[in-house]
Amino acid sequence: MTEADASHIGQRLDRFLSERLPQLSRTRVQALIKEGHASCGGATIEDVKYRVKQGDRFELTLPPVAAPELGGEAIPLTIVYEDDALIVIDKPAGLVVHPGAGHATGTLVNALIAHCGTSLSGIGGVARPGIVHRLDKDTSGLLVVAKTDQAHHALADQFADHGRTGELERGYLALVWGAPERTHGKIDAPIGRHPTSRTKMAVLPAGKGREAVTHWRVLATFGRGDEPIASLLECTLETGRTHQVRVHLAHIGHPLIGDPLYGQGFKSKLRKLPEPLSGKLATLPRQALHAARLAFVHPVTGILLKFNSQLPPDLGEIVEAFKEL
Repeated sequence: MTEADASHIGQRLDRFLSERLPQLSRTRVQALIKEGHASCGGATIEDVKYRVKQGDRFELTLPPVAAPELGGEAIPLTIVYEDDALIVIDKPAGLVVHPGAGHATGTLVNALIAHCGTSLSGIGGVARPGIVHRLDKDTSGLLVVAKTDQAHHALADQFADHGRTGELERGYLALVWGAPERTHGKIDAPIGRHPTSRTKMAVLPAGKGREAVTHWRVLATFGRGDEPIASLLECTLETGRTHQVRVHLAHIGHPLIGDPLYGQGFKSKLRKLPEPLSGKLATLPRQALHAARLAFVHPVTGILLKFNSQLPPDLGEIVEAFKEL
């Protein structure tokens, strides 16, 4: 049960519920509304565009979990930690997290079904069993998956809070073009769908996008002379928006190396670099972003778990090549 206050007046029902129930994607909420699982004052509401009124009290009922329609696939997984409640994976670049348009098979979910069988939380729906958070297909690194509904709810609460009041931490290693003038900083800029390109996100004016905050610090700079060619940053999230690190770093003028959406304007730099570095960069098939640090409180034991992952070989080799400049 969730109640609307004055700040929610006029908001679409699907958006209101998805913001109040972060463990459910907006697409999942829309589907539940259309299927008649949402009610207000006992009356069923099937219109996702219903405008919220002050004092409205909504109830969203989750139907019984259907048997997974997806098949398990013998896809190798790098398992960092596993128990009866959850599993932590070090995801390789190129692996899609859950099925979607163009990726009906070969996903992390398919691999998890094969590995875990039926012991995955059903809160995410048939297509996303156990998925609490996600990484872009071409971002590598640490990701936690829930095996039980109890674990899913508890982990979702931590991810919704993003460490503001708890101990959740999400840290990334980012290899970017150029280097910030300062050693550390904070990017506080709202993010929303790009106004003209539906495949991209963008920093938007206040009130147009959702709050997005990224903290960064410089770990190393590369290149000769006064102007660095590239740098290695550590980024810590205070929010979790789609493409957040990628959009924010491009916004401050230091896009990720290899980013096909937000770093296209820096391809000319490749021609000025010596081999073998230029060749490695030219053939890098993804953005140079790695989820290197993950910490959260175990949903059953209450123990703080901390995990770290080194740069994978493709990015590690590029860093070593930069060091030789």
